[in-house]
Amino acid sequence: MPTIGDVAAAAGVSRSTASYALSGKRSVSEEVRRRVNEAVHRLGYTPNAGARALATSQTMVIGLLARFLEDEFAPAMMQYILGVSDTARELGYDTLLVTEADGVRALRRITGSRMVDGVVLLNVAHDDVRLPALREASQPGALVGLPGDCSGLDVFDLDFEEAGRVMVERMHRLGHRELILVSQPEHVAERGGAYMWRLRDAALEQARLRGVRLHAVSGESGQPAIGATLHRLLDDHPSATGLLLNNEAAAAALPSVLHARGLSVPDDLSVIGRYSDEFARTFSLSYSSIESAPDRLGNMAVRHLVRRIESPEGREKPHVVRFLSPELVDRGSTAPPGPRGR
Repeated sequence: MPTIGDVAAAAGVSRSTASYALSGKRSVSEEVRRRVNEAVHRLGYTPNAGARALATSQTMVIGLLARFLEDEFAPAMMQYILGVSDTARELGYDTLLVTEADGVRALRRITGSRMVDGVVLLNVAHDDVRLPALREASQPGALVGLPGDCSGLDVFDLDFEEAGRVMVERMHRLGHRELILVSQPEHVAERGGAYMWRLRDAALEQARLRGVRLHAVSGESGQPAIGATLHRLLDDHPSATGLLLNNEAAAAALPSVLHARGLSVPDDLSVIGRYSDEFARTFSLSYSSIESAPDRLGNMAVRHLVRRIESPEGREKPHVVRFLSPELVDRGSTAPPGPRGR
């Protein structure tokens, strides 16, 4: 296998210069960096991770703590994982995915043994038991999701409150006065999934201000239960003319439910969901939606984390809490109230 010496010879530089060009520990000219990178690709050189860690105290690995929970829709979680891992790879880092149920023990294991240079947390709860261990770690951490206490951490999330307001306001402006909101399973709220009640509570308040009747319910995370729930809700609220979905499983199940009932969107029922554009393509969903942006959130968290890892100054900068403003992607599924509201 080629060595750093081979790379240096092919690039016409010293071994130390080649090492600096790859590690970024010292500045080198763009021309030298280009020649070294070309030699790396031409020779197929891969740095020895163990030797690099000994020499630089860096593993070039980011720890990603995530869990596939039964009461959440797994395909949606995968998009957040890909957002983190794709950006890490782009920046030259590998990703260590940890799905252990005991997140505190897992976090202490990978940080205490210096298996990673930094950590990204998903499935963030309002009172997340992992956060004290992350604050104690010598490595920096970033969260995708808003906890109750953000101190000492960098936090990135969608503005779920504004998302709830936008969904209701869009329907109100079109003339809808009775809506149904389907949220995540109740267990998500009980476990501390604040994004669920943040959107729901903001939507309920906006509906109250606008004189809109909003039926807010929790739905299941898979078929056939969520399909049955959608049928029941449409039966129980025959005068509701709009459906808001903060539940990816409900969005995926809705086309078959509407087909079975002979309803069309938006002629009979207006629909707005909350999911990513990639999710809409995967499940062939033609409903307007608030873009949940898992790729952008993962990208923001990793880039900020890497800046803290690689820059001494970055370690000292104040921690940030940043929200993505909700973007309503119009796919033509909303219109003034149809036959159900007449």
